[in-house]
Amino acid sequence: MHAGNKTHIAQKLSPRGVKQATYGETRAANIKKKLMKNKIKFEAATPANADQQSSIKTDTRAKINIARRQANRALNTDRLLALLRRETPKFFELAEVVGKWVWIQFDGKQPVTVTAVLSELGFHWNNKRQSWQHPCGLFRDQSVRFDPRRKYGSYFAADQKPA
Repeated sequence: MHAGNKTHIAQKLSPRGVKQATYGETRAANIKKKLMKNKIKFEAATPANADQQSSIKTDTRAKINIARRQANRALNTDRLLALLRRETPKFFELAEVVGKWVWIQFDGKQPVTVTAVLSELGFHWNNKRQSWQHPCGLFRDQSVRFDPRRKYGSYFAADQKPA
């Protein structure tokens, strides 16, 4: 038998790590190779001026008045409802009072202009409850695990006071 055949048979019978060691490659070397291949593919796919293009990105969000937002977040429930009734009657019709907070829910995603108005009015998005919420001056450090509607009760403001 030739020495070359012995190596070949030993490689077939031995675990993968041993095979790699016989060729002088290690797991780390294989990982580096794959990373280099991916890097080369990525660099080939990006244009030469990619760094310049990424810095030119424009902010598509609607601008809001931060000072007004902060002032509105401190409003109590009655003052917020009066503001909604006066400035945004459609939001007033959707406003649900939960305890002392005000929630507004929509069926689907709203355009940027609507979310900007809600944000400026002092509302924030609650992803867990899928609603816009206003704390009415009562801020909490953490979320509650129960449904506030059950504990505090709720009603729609438009049902109490016609718009």
